[in-house]
Amino acid sequence: MTGRPEATWRMPDQLASNISKLRHLARERTFRAGEHIYGQGELSSSFYVVVAGLVQISIVRIDGVEIVLEKMGPDTICGEAAAFAEFPNFSSAVAIEPTTVLEFAAGRLPDLFREHPDFALALLRLTSLKQRVLALRLEHMVSNNPEERVLELLTRLGQMFGTSHAKGNMVRTRLTHEMIAAMTGVSRVTVTRTLKRMRQSGSLYLDDGFFVISPAYDAEHIDVG
Repeated sequence: MTGRPEATWRMPDQLASNISKLRHLARERTFRAGEHIYGQGELSSSFYVVVAGLVQISIVRIDGVEIVLEKMGPDTICGEAAAFAEFPNFSSAVAIEPTTVLEFAAGRLPDLFREHPDFALALLRLTSLKQRVLALRLEHMVSNNPEERVLELLTRLGQMFGTSHAKGNMVRTRLTHEMIAAMTGVSRVTVTRTLKRMRQSGSLYLDDGFFVISPAYDAEHIDVG
């Protein structure tokens, strides 16, 4: 399994392979840490594939609170929904370390789809998966139970980055309490208290800085795949 410890999303291997074959059709761009790749509310005719580095995808609510949606490492794609639909971006993408991306012009997609149908099918599957994950996150975000929000996040990441562990499924991505708070819409203090309760109840463990989800909960959670 590919991916870096800080990332919260990974692209299906089939799509990553298809895109790597088309990189000669893209424009390679580099961004410094803190530099915007695209901004919330901006129109964009391009989508991006992360080659190296780390990109934070986030939205700012009307009340000014920032919600982190994902952290994209190498072999991930972002900005495709707005580029395809020709709508303003609903989120922002910011390089949080020196980052290299491939910029694809959405206007070339009809030709690409005709010439590379496997790419079209893989991209459609990825878009559908993102929509499903977003719907599940929204369902849990309206919950007043912080434990449900945290477990939804950890279980989803476990399905993407999980490895077998004696006590359950180990989430092989580094998560700070601040990051969990930003991705679940609760305060850092609430996250700390929630994680403590979950560990005391036996639904969550910690091993070498990684979270381990107990199989009892993991088996009940809806698969996002």
